[in-house]
Amino acid sequence: MENVPAGSQSEGASGAYGAAGRPDADAGTDPASADPEALRKALASAEESARTQRDLYLRAAAELDNVRKRAQRDIELAHRYALEGFAAELLAVRDSLELGVRNASNADASTLRAGQEATLKLLDQAFGKFEIRLLDPAGQRFDPAQHEAIMMQESAEAAPNSVLQVVQPGYQLKDRLLRPARVIVAKSAEGGLGEG
Repeated sequence: MENVPAGSQSEGASGAYGAAGRPDADAGTDPASADPEALRKALASAEESARTQRDLYLRAAAELDNVRKRAQRDIELAHRYALEGFAAELLAVRDSLELGVRNASNADASTLRAGQEATLKLLDQAFGKFEIRLLDPAGQRFDPAQHEAIMMQESAEAAPNSVLQVVQPGYQLKDRLLRPARVIVAKSAEGGLGEG
């Protein structure tokens, strides 16, 4: 064991700890001997900090609730008025049809046809704006995901299992099928679908 000078050992022991090995009252760690006024100030400071943190929490919770309610309102409005833009585009089509009906008695066949073509053009523009696409699969291979076969017909010219005739065109909204094309499908002269 090393020899330590007596003076240094007692100085080291009395620096932060007293003779009994407990913290000195001067070190400020003994609650029993601490200044009551300092403790009251520390308590008041801690309570103030807790109040501030609680206020911040309540404000954040209220803001989050407001955001949730606002998002819910926006979703409800989006559902309620989702067709507003499309409906506004269709108003021009309706106006054109109404004008045609009103003037039908005074118009000749070529004027009526021109009016119908103009109305159809307005409708096609509205469809194009909202990505509604016509499905006219004449001559294509029959696709049960997009076509509805209403009849099969023998054909020497058309490939078996191809669309021989479109009875009613289909429509697609972006990538979603709105209505399948109603078609007549070609079959081989032997009476069944071909291999194709």
